[in-house]
Amino acid sequence: MRHSATRRNVLRGTVATAALAATAAAPTGVAHAIPRGGAGPNIGILLYDGYSLLDPTGPAEVLSRLPDATVTMIAERRGAVRTDTADVALVAEQSIDEVDRLDVLLVPGAGNRGTVAAMNNEALLRWIRQIHRHSQWTTSVCTGSIILAGAGLLDGRRATTYWASAEYFRSTFDVTYLPQRYVRSGKIITAAGVSAGVDMALYLASLIADDDTAKAIQLAVEYDPQPPFDSGNAAEASPQLKEKALQLLAASQV
Repeated sequence: MRHSATRRNVLRGTVATAALAATAAAPTGVAHAIPRGGAGPNIGILLYDGYSLLDPTGPAEVLSRLPDATVTMIAERRGAVRTDTADVALVAEQSIDEVDRLDVLLVPGAGNRGTVAAMNNEALLRWIRQIHRHSQWTTSVCTGSIILAGAGLLDGRRATTYWASAEYFRSTFDVTYLPQRYVRSGKIITAAGVSAGVDMALYLASLIADDDTAKAIQLAVEYDPQPPFDSGNAAEASPQLKEKALQLLAASQV
């Protein structure tokens, strides 16, 4: 018996078949997809040297499923930007000089090296402030909230950040730290560490579209976390486990 592994056969069902039928007449042999310029939200994700990989990519997976949304990676310069481990790079398709308006801005977090460098990069901070003036939503993941605070956007606000950075966060800035997965303060939404960006993105999707759309996106990406260990909450972790977690991060970063 011959099995076909085409996308049509893999994604079975009425909904998938209907969606794929629209592409049946598309020309073949195209090497690269053309980025969409939809009428939906224009979402920009800032990349900078040393960001954590899941911080931009988790939310991008969710937000790119919003109807007619456009998600663009942006950096100081176009091209590849490497993560904190230097093993992986994402491509920034636009530079900050090319972007002066966004509906949604997302600032990811990083290790110490990347976060400190971004906080001391006045060009990045100036651009973040400029985009925030006109954005519908300004968001962050992990220590990206520290960068927002460094840009002066969190003064007097409630926010969250990576658990190991919480003390620095609340002692350095005029911010009320809340140990939650995500925190909304006006049009700013901050997410806790790394994986919390997915939760924040689903919440943001519900605000941009509606609850049903966000629920459908959650199902579409099959986001139903059932980790093998109950060890992801810093408030419940032992000092020894916290120390080991930080050691692993430090050893993997460059």
